[in-house]
Amino acid sequence: MTHPAHPHTTAPAPAGLQRRHLLAAGPAALLALGLPGCASSPGGSASQEPDAALRAVLAAPHRSPSNRARDAWRNPGPTLAFFGMRPTLTVVELSPGGAWYSEILAPYLRSSGKLYLAHFPADSANANMRRARGNFAERLAKAPELYDKAVLATLPTATGAPDVPAGSVDLVLTFRNVHNWVSDKSLDDKLRGCFAMLKPGGVLGVVEHRANPGATLEAMAKSGYVTEAFMEERARAAGFVLGAKSEINANPKDTKDHPNGVWTLPPTFARKEVERERYAAIGESDRFTHRYVKPAA
Repeated sequence: MTHPAHPHTTAPAPAGLQRRHLLAAGPAALLALGLPGCASSPGGSASQEPDAALRAVLAAPHRSPSNRARDAWRNPGPTLAFFGMRPTLTVVELSPGGAWYSEILAPYLRSSGKLYLAHFPADSANANMRRARGNFAERLAKAPELYDKAVLATLPTATGAPDVPAGSVDLVLTFRNVHNWVSDKSLDDKLRGCFAMLKPGGVLGVVEHRANPGATLEAMAKSGYVTEAFMEERARAAGFVLGAKSEINANPKDTKDHPNGVWTLPPTFARKEVERERYAAIGESDRFTHRYVKPAA
């Protein structure tokens, strides 16, 4: 699960975060895409412009000023559009953390789609996990105007999720969680579970802190940064095809050599006031954005 949200820095977003450069993966992958809004022919590319309904949710008053300020770093509209988001889809968000994306997804999908928010098991042997799920459930209950149609579900194992029907999902999303699954060695099971949940042609959208090429597994677990090559390798092993990559969430100012790994940077600021201005000027981490596809049967 991602670390809790902290107040957003007012440092300007680097120019790299505004790039809209799409790297298509090739004809074979593109032909496998099945969601509306995704590439469906050789040489095509997914839109990175959010629709009017998504733009309205992003501007809605239920989003706090601090959450909206982080849009400059997280680019939710273009990111979700790149993944093929539409209001009629069935969507699973994995490890929703502080609900930063959930508060966007829930009202957007409320009328015509379906949203599962996949959290720790309610009967987990780990007291901290049970407490985190309970706190998240309370958050949802306090805002029924947003979350009354959302389903609090359980994170998938290798065979799927117990409360999400197999083959029923259009889009699975994970934002900055992969490093945690590298650390606890659950990544392969999570990916196989995602594959089981998705319909043929369904999409797995991944945003993750990007390590420099060649980083070891130990370094990834310690720093919170994951190499693109490792992510691609494990997704292929689970059966996915890489549909496309995007630089929407890139940050060229991030040198990735910080004393407390990715948590040195905002919003966590692990070093508290030590060199805070320096890290605020860097901004949030450099991230890769990948769209994977479950091949059509």
